[in-house]
Amino acid sequence: MSNMQRPIMITAGGTGGHMFPAVSLANILAARGHRVMFVTDPRGATIKTDVLGLSEDVARHTISARSLSGGMKGIAAGVSALTRGFFESRRLIREHNPVLAVGFGGYPTVPPILAAGLSGLPTVIHEQNALLGRANRRLARGAAAFALSFAQTQRLKSTGHERSTVVGNPVRAEIAALAARPYTPPSGVIDLLIVGGSQGAQVFSKIVPAAFSSLTAPQRARFRIAQQCRAEDIEAVRETYAALNMPVELQTFFEDIPSRLAAAHLVVGRSGASTVAELTAAGRPALYVPYPHAVDDHQMANARAVEAAGAGWVMAQKEFSPSAMAGWLEAALESSEALARVASAARALGHPDAADRLADLVEHLIPANGNGNGRREPEMREAAE
Repeated sequence: MSNMQRPIMITAGGTGGHMFPAVSLANILAARGHRVMFVTDPRGATIKTDVLGLSEDVARHTISARSLSGGMKGIAAGVSALTRGFFESRRLIREHNPVLAVGFGGYPTVPPILAAGLSGLPTVIHEQNALLGRANRRLARGAAAFALSFAQTQRLKSTGHERSTVVGNPVRAEIAALAARPYTPPSGVIDLLIVGGSQGAQVFSKIVPAAFSSLTAPQRARFRIAQQCRAEDIEAVRETYAALNMPVELQTFFEDIPSRLAAAHLVVGRSGASTVAELTAAGRPALYVPYPHAVDDHQMANARAVEAAGAGWVMAQKEFSPSAMAGWLEAALESSEALARVASAARALGHPDAADRLADLVEHLIPANGNGNGRREPEMREAAE
């Protein structure tokens, strides 16, 4: 079997931040005529195909994996699951003979990427955040290449950067298409979109309505709001806005994010990798309030990278008060030109073609002959700090 006929193995864990970029790559490679095998953990396996968006041409496989958390019992259970996952991955590799493996971070990628490297296969590490994740740090030693979302990725030493290419973080096609639509600064009413992860952020439900309470009635009349809220907060938030006589649409989850981003003049949200990728690809000015308990504070690293490019604003959650938010809203009212400048910087930072760029990188690394890249491992030993 030639290398072009052998499958490309893609592996990602059961969280959307890892799964959806991996699915984007899998679909593009399948559309280009490659055989693709998608390896995930039990959580990823529970996501329905229509929700995940994975092409029917891509074969799905499940291996054992779980995190090393929950005290001594949790660590022991995690080690046991990851060990089983490693041997399951070895069996998959022997059975399907992939030509290359691509990992998207998270503990479920450790067994298959480690098994791939020990089998002599080239491995590619995709990092969605501005700080190399813990699993990716452990897998950095044998990586043939790093595909980065941010040019300055923390915890990646110079040897890693020498093997790295900035491709961005793949986003849905509907989001990527927004890059072709110019940002129109507000001339009257500002459409403000407030999101907070898949379940909303309680802090936004508390702070944002209170901030509008501090504005004058004429100032409030300049805003039209769409806000994501947790189910337990939504009625209280609705009552606050009703008392302020403000037009607002509240939902626990927005299924039509692409159209809402297209209409938004301004966005407030967290700074997870997917959120940042979507907002920059769409070229939308945004206030980022990083989730303070994210592992290694990687959301703050993402937000600071955006801020450094002039592509958004950052407010730490401990500083995110009604008065601080009100001040930011007042500033937005004063200068639509400033919003347009930030939107332009966000668009310049974004990578709406990230999935294609990543697919190009993967295709370039497919060995013309032979099985792998065992010679590269010593060069990568110090890739991660």
